[in-house]
Amino acid sequence: MELSVKTFRLISTLEAISFLVLLGIAMPLKYIWDMPRMVQLVGMAHGVLFVLYVGGAIYMFKKLKWSIKDLFIVVMCSVLPFGPFYVERKYL
Repeated sequence: MELSVKTFRLISTLEAISFLVLLGIAMPLKYIWDMPRMVQLVGMAHGVLFVLYVGGAIYMFKKLKWSIKDLFIVVMCSVLPFGPFYVERKYL
């Protein structure tokens, strides 16, 4: 079970970083300097990591016996820029 938590923690961190890079670097490059390629690359990586994060959250829900409320909070944190860092501190 510890390996599963470590894996989810890694996915959570990568998902949060990819979201911050997407919002803080790629989007300004696209809309201010007309360089959309970064959004395509980072957006795809973030999308894959987001799906892995939600799947991992459901897996952790079963393994760690979270309540439905906890699962809802963890999944909702995935759409907040620093949300996954909160999940790592509070739920893992």
